[in-house]
Amino acid sequence: MPDIVLAVINAKWIHPSLALRLLKANLGRLESSCKILEFALRQPLEEKVRPILAARPRLLGLSVSIWNHKATLELLDVLSKEWEENPQAAPKPIVVLGGPEVSWLPHDAEIFRHADYVIRGEGEEQFRALCYRLFLGIENPRPSLAADTSVIKTAYHLYTDEDVQRKLIYVEASRGCAFTCEFCQASIREHPTSGVREFPLEPFLADMGILIDRGVRTFKFLDRSFNLNIERAKKIMEFFLERINSATDTAKAPPLCVHFEMVPSRFPQALGDVLRRFPPGTLRLELGIQTFNPQTAALIRRAGNPEAEIQTLEFLRRETNAIIHADLIAGLPGEDLASFGAGFDRLWLALSAAPRESACGASFEIQPGILKCLPGTAIARHNLTHGMCYTPEPPYEVIETAALPAAELGRIKNFARFWEIIVNRDPFPDLLPRLLPPGQPAFERFMLFSDRLLEKFGRNWGIDRHELRACLADENCMTNVTF
Repeated sequence: MPDIVLAVINAKWIHPSLALRLLKANLGRLESSCKILEFALRQPLEEKVRPILAARPRLLGLSVSIWNHKATLELLDVLSKEWEENPQAAPKPIVVLGGPEVSWLPHDAEIFRHADYVIRGEGEEQFRALCYRLFLGIENPRPSLAADTSVIKTAYHLYTDEDVQRKLIYVEASRGCAFTCEFCQASIREHPTSGVREFPLEPFLADMGILIDRGVRTFKFLDRSFNLNIERAKKIMEFFLERINSATDTAKAPPLCVHFEMVPSRFPQALGDVLRRFPPGTLRLELGIQTFNPQTAALIRRAGNPEAEIQTLEFLRRETNAIIHADLIAGLPGEDLASFGAGFDRLWLALSAAPRESACGASFEIQPGILKCLPGTAIARHNLTHGMCYTPEPPYEVIETAALPAAELGRIKNFARFWEIIVNRDPFPDLLPRLLPPGQPAFERFMLFSDRLLEKFGRNWGIDRHELRACLADENCMTNVTF
């Protein structure tokens, strides 16, 4: 039986946890006594409880995020009952909680009643120090909340063959963020990971080469701002380009695909020259626009340059094969429906000006998100002055603001859901241009259409695809929507 079990409820089965693998890889003398258990959010609760009880760990570590908070609390409630009622068959372990969610929760949060210890901030050094004290009686010097990246042992070797063959592989070339957007936990002033810290480049590329040789074909970088260091970004992309071209030339394996999150206002020519060279289907770029309203951007301390961001989007659509994922946030303080809609149209027009279809399918998607007041973030300072109200439980979404009443936010949420299933997923490429002609504003058209769909179906989930198609093709359903 393992002394230590690290467990997590992932959003989906295909999303393995790099964080847990890093904790295990950095346990030093205790690594061999540690086992990782991963579950999926929609997996039945019994299938999560049974393996943990069967492992009978002396210490159970759970990684908690905004998306699995409720599910983890539910899991702990059931486990605690088993530990209390059947102490011989299921002895209670030491429970350690960590992750971005619990790092900033108030001390009276319900989930903490199950915890013996909480790891706040990065865990590699802190968790090892705790385990050394509990299991070996060794007192380490006070560990740092943000470890030196040069001494963190990498964990890519802990991805299993099943992970490599069937799952999305997460990697990180750097940690931290250079910006202070108040809706992000990196904006917390005492945050231990403020600023960007880079992992040594050559060892990192060597690890990537090993993963490619093992068969990994999809890499998602966790770096918040991959293109902050342009020269370093170029070296990493050149490395993958060489491997992509090698696989293409020899036809030995399917093409690689790499996913980077980039700062949309930071695209010098040198970066663009490299991006042009990625073949179709090999590059995904996540670009956080969030708002085009300069007053709102300044209010939340977001460094933005709308003109540069638009130029970047137009360049990427016109001159690269990148699949673009662009985000906007609804419900920011001071931004009303008209401002959000104008920003959405500006984003749509920049992306839809070029032909939508590429060799790899839909070449862009827009994600209209809803503002969340994450624990500890500075966005909460606007609650009184801008009438911000949020749900008290995860995911802490905004309900209304002084500028955006609850009814209008509800319409945007409905808009976002139908946009995802009709536009982003693009199941009806022959009909969609009739509703959303390229080069024309889209927000009001699709808002009216999504209103009509909600009125017709009474919901925005579980709708038969053929019924959705019929609505797009029906002149009556489209009346007063396209104009």
